[in-house]
Amino acid sequence: MDALNLSHLAGFLIRRAQQAHVAAWNAQVSTETTSVQFGVLNVLREYAGLSQRDLCDKLDLDRSTIGDLVVRLQGKGFVVRVRATDDRRRNVLDLTPLGHSEFRRLVNSVCDVDATLNQSLSQYEAVELRRLLIKVIDSVPTPSPVDH
Repeated sequence: MDALNLSHLAGFLIRRAQQAHVAAWNAQVSTETTSVQFGVLNVLREYAGLSQRDLCDKLDLDRSTIGDLVVRLQGKGFVVRVRATDDRRRNVLDLTPLGHSEFRRLVNSVCDVDATLNQSLSQYEAVELRRLLIKVIDSVPTPSPVDH
């Protein structure tokens, strides 16, 4: 069998696009707060008092990944974990004032990264790219997360 032309493989191109995203993020947004950490800040900004399980669902991440993210964000002083008022057995997450500040500090740069990634696309192409990426994501079954 001959070698494959990697530029014809969706997975290879998706990985390269992710590399471009990380490079743009590090250059334009932050080398200390990752895009996934910003995703947590963004979700908690909209849904204060969310449980870690609900945060997993909103970000489509597994529980161990969310656990690590929350610990890191708590260490930075961006997130606090408190007992739920309606069920003392549950913990919920909230942004701290520093977490709100970090969100506000980064949000415009996050939008700039999206503009950078879409700069060579027409408006139609950018919308179509998002539509196609969502279609790919939705078509691939994800394994059930295993909780350790």
